[in-house]
Amino acid sequence: MKLTVANLRSVAYPMKHSKGVKLAAAWLPLAAMVFAIAAGCNKQTQHAPDVWAMVNGKEIKREEVDKYYRTRVNPEGQEPSQEESLSQKLNVLDELINNEILLEKAKKLNLEASDGEVEDKFTELKSPYTEDEFQRRLKDQAMTVEDLKLELRRQLSIQKLLNHEVVAKITITDQDISDFYDANKAQFNVAEPQYHIAQIVVTPRKEQQIRNRKNDDAANEAEAQRKVKMLMDRLNSGADFSQLAMDYSEDMNTAGTGGDLGFVPESALNQSDPALKKIVVGLKAGQVSQPVQVVPKDGPRILILKLIARESPGLRGIAEPQVQQTIRDTLRNRKEQLLRLAYLAIARDGAQVKNFLAEQVIEAAGKLPDAAKTTMPQRSIGH
Repeated sequence: MKLTVANLRSVAYPMKHSKGVKLAAAWLPLAAMVFAIAAGCNKQTQHAPDVWAMVNGKEIKREEVDKYYRTRVNPEGQEPSQEESLSQKLNVLDELINNEILLEKAKKLNLEASDGEVEDKFTELKSPYTEDEFQRRLKDQAMTVEDLKLELRRQLSIQKLLNHEVVAKITITDQDISDFYDANKAQFNVAEPQYHIAQIVVTPRKEQQIRNRKNDDAANEAEAQRKVKMLMDRLNSGADFSQLAMDYSEDMNTAGTGGDLGFVPESALNQSDPALKKIVVGLKAGQVSQPVQVVPKDGPRILILKLIARESPGLRGIAEPQVQQTIRDTLRNRKEQLLRLAYLAIARDGAQVKNFLAEQVIEAAGKLPDAAKTTMPQRSIGH
């Protein structure tokens, strides 16, 4: 029989004709047991003030939430209101809860990222930066190298789990591609000529931030000319354009993608430097230009351009490989997003989750000034 006050009353009931003293004597020890059990239960649900959530017994503390919160707030921007801050922290906490659930599943399925995988990803992330730049960025986000590697292990493990449990189950059939094309033909009608362009950029000045793999930066006109000559010599010898762009291009926005600018419509070229348009229009697919100097608002730069492909106006047919790949990628992304959401919902249903911060927000009607506060790190000098 479950021990409750109601059951105690039924146990005591047959003694109702006994003397009051005997009844009290019989009831008190049992009552003491009830209160002791209740106190024990309450003790189990207590938590430290800095514990903001529990996932299957694992604590998620305020410190961890604040750490990720700092990465999403611009310290130089307007300070968020108490409500905005708490809303953002609840979002961060919910993500951490989901990540913890998925990480546990990854461990159970022996899909946790290995030390080698973590080190490889760490090296990849660090490679575009000098050591000073890398340490400054960590400091700006109040993170250590250990923090970053821990986060990388979590992300890689979750990705391995989702690849195994979700992505591997996705199939795109030829009929799926045909149906999408028939329903979205307007998307494949090119209104004007387009040029798929890649670039390598060299500037005759020291850049504040360099994102190429070799951290290579020409500091003056003489160095820039020597660098351009080296690049042209290597290109003429058959070197891969995208690899050279990743190694040497001084444009921080495109170096990481091999200098790829995507498809540029002719109308956009008409608004650029006339010399640039003349060069691009005169290139054949796969051809690399001679160096050309331009002078945009941020200062002179030397460009080496490659025309990857040229598209003429008109409707693209479903038989074209690029059209099929575009449709395949679109459908795969849609299905993956749907299955990820469904998988997470099922995983969350099977987990024991307590969101203490959410409970506190409700109890305090949103007035939690202490929880809303986060000390932001000072920006590094020269950042």
